[in-house]
Amino acid sequence: MRPGSRGGKVLSLDTLVRLRRGLRTPQSPRRLPLPQGMTAPLGCDAVAVPARLGPLLMPRLPQTGCVYADETHWWWIVPSDSDYALEWPAPARYVTGALVPDSAPLPQLIHEPDGTLPYTPPIPLFLALCRLTGTTPTWSRPVSA
Repeated sequence: MRPGSRGGKVLSLDTLVRLRRGLRTPQSPRRLPLPQGMTAPLGCDAVAVPARLGPLLMPRLPQTGCVYADETHWWWIVPSDSDYALEWPAPARYVTGALVPDSAPLPQLIHEPDGTLPYTPPIPLFLALCRLTGTTPTWSRPVSA
């Protein structure tokens, strides 16, 4: 033992990670997991909509990436920064990092695209949401002087 040391036990990295996970509070966010073999070269964000809108959106999209669902929301994986210059219409919620609250079970994957990219194209998703919610897309609104 070195002089001045207390003789404490050295913890491995695995032990520290397990301890940290044990300290997770009910509101700690978790990332939606991508299916095996999927890559996200553009990063991942998510768009959450109330579960009642999910089945109405699916047929309106020309291409659909990974979609997750729980009792209250459906979540679409989109490339990072898909909120740039867009105001996603309420009641949709844009979630940076595809993080969901830890307060409930992780949403289940309900749609997996063919290929290795998990993304739903954000512009068609945005337009379909605007249409369903009766919201004028942000770039179509009149500019006030």
